Amino acid sequence: MSSSNRVILVAGAGGPTGKAVKERLARRGDTVIGVDRHGVDCDVPADLTDAEAVRELARRVEDEHGRIDGVVQLVGGWRGSKTFAETDLEDWDFLHRLLIRTLQNVSLAFEPLLRRSESGRFVIVSAKAAQQPTQGNAAYAAAKAASEAWTLALADALRGTPSAATILVIKALVNDEMRAASPEKKFPGFTDVKDLAEAVAALWDRPAEEVNGIRLDLTS
Repeated sequence: MSSSNRVILVAGAGGPTGKAVKERLARRGDTVIGVDRHGVDCDVPADLTDAEAVRELARRVEDEHGRIDGVVQLVGGWRGSKTFAETDLEDWDFLHRLLIRTLQNVSLAFEPLLRRSESGRFVIVSAKAAQQPTQGNAAYAAAKAASEAWTLALADALRGTPSAATILVIKALVNDEMRAASPEKKFPGFTDVKDLAEAVAALWDRPAEEVNGIRLDLTS
């Protein structure tokens, strides 16, 4: 399939990360559909925590484009505490809704379309915290670990098809605005949003069986 024929949805596309991913994919000729709850810097406003709204989004994409060749799940957020004892379970509720429920809704709605694609890719961005949680990161690390498990289950569902589900692992993200605001900081181990966008785009350059169900570490 020519890269110019791909239709890719970027979920949670508002902000510097979404902008970098959309620009990188569009630069190679992909049709990119940016989705965000508030419709900021996006093509389609949608509440990804609402299962029916996401199913309607999938129907709309299929009606307008006939298929989907990629879903990049960028919905993110963080809450934490100084110590384990100070963990607020309301933070877990918030992160479950934001990180896990949106992933569940999007993957369930678009999985049938990905299975029919000639070169489908589903991508999430996880964090080192999922494998190396700290005491103040309990809720966030648990949410990321659950997101990884869900994505690996999707990868199993896509096994044997031309499509794949992949986990990109970071410590944290950095962009030009952050560097300009804090020029004295070095951001060690952080992944630039442009490098993340390159890693996303490169997933279509490898066979599905090579990238399906893998955790690709971008921190080195």
